[in-house]
Amino acid sequence: MAPIDLPGSEQATGPTARRMILGTQLRRLREKAGITRAKAAWEIRASESKISRMELGRVGFKERDVTDLLTMYGVHDPAEREWAVKMVKESNQPGWWHPYNDLVPGWFDNYIGLEEAASRIRTYELMFVPGLLQTERYARAVISHGDPDSRDEGVERKVGLRMRRQKLLSGPKPPRLWAVLDEAVLERPFGGAAVLKQQISHLLELIELPNVTIQVIPFDMSWFAAESAFSLLQFAEPDLPNIAYVEHLNGAQYLEKPEDLEVYGRAFDRLAVDAETPDRTRQMLLKKREEL
Repeated sequence: MAPIDLPGSEQATGPTARRMILGTQLRRLREKAGITRAKAAWEIRASESKISRMELGRVGFKERDVTDLLTMYGVHDPAEREWAVKMVKESNQPGWWHPYNDLVPGWFDNYIGLEEAASRIRTYELMFVPGLLQTERYARAVISHGDPDSRDEGVERKVGLRMRRQKLLSGPKPPRLWAVLDEAVLERPFGGAAVLKQQISHLLELIELPNVTIQVIPFDMSWFAAESAFSLLQFAEPDLPNIAYVEHLNGAQYLEKPEDLEVYGRAFDRLAVDAETPDRTRQMLLKKREEL
């Protein structure tokens, strides 16, 4: 078999991204060898659904499984096999959020890793200020269902996780964040008027960052393009697929099919058009802060 082009991993800083890169490469090798998922599953004593989850990067890898699959796919070049084994080890390392695993549901664990690796994040929110833009007191009020001064240990740790996530916006290679908020977000005083006022001041500070864009959709336009919150993640690493993330009460969907991405991409474009411009949004925020 001719040597394969090994994808890089410089941009994929976390284990979640590395799992996805390795999974994508395994899928390409399997398809190139003309082997079905069922046959690959039999080779490593697993189910076809496990092969599917491995190729999507949704589960951890065992070194033996990966090397057995590489042999089956006809990959014998030492450099290629060494790269795959290295990716297995790196993808199985715990992320920085590992100490919070008892608080974070499995379906959100993947999102934190993807968020960390994203080069561009577009998000639409109807209820709350997005987590990456929340102040500590606003986050505490949301998490505790209304108490911005809560000192419950579980609440404090969840707030700590949210604040830690925000560090990526000021890191050495911050993602481009574009947030569109329904005007209703500015009318819900989680934790009281003082907390909301502080939160709006924080938004006014954040919009001065070169990598952050915030727009607000006025009430008379807020129902046209989307009925629920969602996020779109894009990656500089070419072997990572773009993802639409849609959260619901007891889980989340990670959508990667081109037709799904097109629907959500068009919806976000429409929302951005319907929303006030960033400058007009700034004026709205200033006015709202004065009213509180």
